[in-house]
Amino acid sequence: MITSKQRAYLQALANGLETILIVGKGGISSDVITQADEALTAREIFKGKVLESAKEKAKEIARVLAEATDSEIVQVIGTKFVLYRRNVKKPKINLPKN
Repeated sequence: MITSKQRAYLQALANGLETILIVGKGGISSDVITQADEALTAREIFKGKVLESAKEKAKEIARVLAEATDSEIVQVIGTKFVLYRRNVKKPKINLPKN
C-alpha cells in the first residue's frame, strides 16, 4: 500500500509518461493483462487509456488490471489511468519515505 505522499510523487512522475496501453472494445483480455504485467516489470509505472468503444469505464478497468497484476492504482483521470508496481529484483523508482 502506498502513502498519499508516495502517490503524489508517482503522479508527478506519470505526467511525463506516454500512454503505452490502450483498452478498446475488446475490454480486458489475457493479452492486455500480459502487456500490463510486462510493462510493470520493465518500468514499474505506466499510463493506460480506455477508448470510448470500451464497455467499462477507466476506473473499473484500472481496478481489474491492478488486481490481476498485483499493482497499485496511482490515479484515474477521465479515460486515462496510471498503475504502479515495485520491481523487487531491479527497483527503478525510489519512493519517498512517509
